[in-house]
Amino acid sequence: MLSAVERKIEQFVGELNDKEVASLYTRLPRGKRLRAKLILRIAGGSLPVVKTAAIVEMIHAASLLHDDVIDDAYIRRNKPSLNALYGNKTAIMLGDILYSKGFFELNNISTEVAKIVSNAVVQLSLGELKDVSLSKTFNVDKEVYLEMIYQKTASLIEASAGAAAVLAGKPKEPFMIYGRNLGLAFQMVDDLLDITADSTTLGKPALHDFVEGKTTLPYIYLYETLDDTDRKKLRSLHKKVLDPKEQMWIMHQMEEKQILIKCHAQARELIDEAVELMNALGEDALSEIAMEMIDREF
Repeated sequence: MLSAVERKIEQFVGELNDKEVASLYTRLPRGKRLRAKLILRIAGGSLPVVKTAAIVEMIHAASLLHDDVIDDAYIRRNKPSLNALYGNKTAIMLGDILYSKGFFELNNISTEVAKIVSNAVVQLSLGELKDVSLSKTFNVDKEVYLEMIYQKTASLIEASAGAAAVLAGKPKEPFMIYGRNLGLAFQMVDDLLDITADSTTLGKPALHDFVEGKTTLPYIYLYETLDDTDRKKLRSLHKKVLDPKEQMWIMHQMEEKQILIKCHAQARELIDEAVELMNALGEDALSEIAMEMIDREF
């Protein structure tokens, strides 16, 4: 059924009748299509479901294009990002085109599905702005960070599950809670992988988030455990290109204070709650997608 989603995205892009856009789209890495898998798993493979999955993946691709420009990221999944190849203006405009086409096609699904998905895109955009603002300072407020990752990452996964439930005639609320938990856990695991995964696997340098100014959950928890001297040191390394010795110091502190174990346990708790919720509804098959979120290497 994922192949049907790919064909539908290609059809939507083809309908724009623009050779440049069609060519640029082929340059985008396809990723894991987790949101599409989620929608298909919940709602089956009818045409409205396939269209919704395609729209959500187009919106996700658009958000990544904008994200790479905002972050000055020149690598996306181990390949040069579109902004690296063609410049920021082209990347932004392709993102706008994918967003716009996605919203246009949403009108052909249903009013409720359109509201759920479009509201998530508002949240996503607010989360992007918040992420930029938070990167300017060393943020130590966990709640502010969790709100940001809900908006930036979890909201679209939450909406995917909710929209799929509506299309399948299933109760929307438990599926949205499930999607929200998956999204939060997904981002928490991303935060961990930035620290633990090697740069080849990750497709970007290790500890890249911290160098970029992002004070993710592991750094917030680490800061809470440090004494004043080490807190000052950690702050001094924020938004700095780290030498191997500085990287090792951060890694050692994370290990010694068992920060990574704590973060993974928090993500696992969210996943377990999501799985339990779905099992109670007899949606056992959704636990596999939940486990994919938590047990991945990139």
